[in-house]
Amino acid sequence: MRRTNQSRVSEFLLLGLSRQPQQQQLLFVLFLSMYLVTVLGNLLIVLAISTDSRLHTPMYFFLSNLSFVDICFSSTTVPKMLANYILGSHSISFSGCLTQMYFLCVFADMDNFLLAVMAYDRFIAICHPLHYRAKMTHQLCAQLVTGSWVLAHMNGLLHTLLLAQLSFCADNVIPYFFCDMNALLKLSCSDTQLNELMLLTEAALIMIAPFVCILASYVHISCAVLRVPSTRGRWKAFSTCGSHLAVVSLFYGTIIALYFNPSSSHSAEKDIVATVMYTVVTPMLNPFIYSLRNRDFKGVLGKVFVKKTFSV
Repeated sequence: MRRTNQSRVSEFLLLGLSRQPQQQQLLFVLFLSMYLVTVLGNLLIVLAISTDSRLHTPMYFFLSNLSFVDICFSSTTVPKMLANYILGSHSISFSGCLTQMYFLCVFADMDNFLLAVMAYDRFIAICHPLHYRAKMTHQLCAQLVTGSWVLAHMNGLLHTLLLAQLSFCADNVIPYFFCDMNALLKLSCSDTQLNELMLLTEAALIMIAPFVCILASYVHISCAVLRVPSTRGRWKAFSTCGSHLAVVSLFYGTIIALYFNPSSSHSAEKDIVATVMYTVVTPMLNPFIYSLRNRDFKGVLGKVFVKKTFSV
């Protein structure tokens, strides 16, 4: 019976950001430009870190993984939206929608885990500098990243399998440009209590636990920095964390605004802005935030860019 009900909806309609033809052309150019900047900027970071031995440290190892995840995160939603603008179609198949939601969940979790791991790395570097190399070994870094990937895929698979068991009878319009889990639960005509329970407990725990770890790390970092006698030393210590704090603020700020606000304060315009921020804008800004606040990194990026330009 569940399979029969589910077959009534074979595809969903993604409303996107606008239904006006002129606005769609402008949005196509805008999001294509943003997507190219995201891919090229993050690829440049991965290339610079992999080719320069001075950047073979835990901090840059985690940053290269974050850049790779940001490329995948944007590639999960933006190409489909651009294709819809070109083809004049807003449909996505049922299986395609579940697949997109799965990878969105995986890469959002990876962003979350990597930001927490990077905060822990800064905590060890500032609060325990003499033991940094002994604690942040290559083996530990690889284990932290591998464990993050395993947890992210398990979480994505759990929610995707639970969602695949639901029935969708008539309404198939999603008011976003991608398949959002909350939007799909609202469209279902079957009981979604288990899905909502897992979303509020397991998924919320995966988001909140790393955020608490980040806050705890920076509380200890702040206490350690305030004990530094010289003003210059304090500024240098805080500057090493500035880029990471900016990315954390962008990522968690939009997530909280979208999913943890009272429903009465939500509006279609605010939700669309929030989804664009954390799926498109944040991955695009990450390379600029990290490179512009790091002199050594800017120097390496400049050398890589000049070398590739002359080779071409």
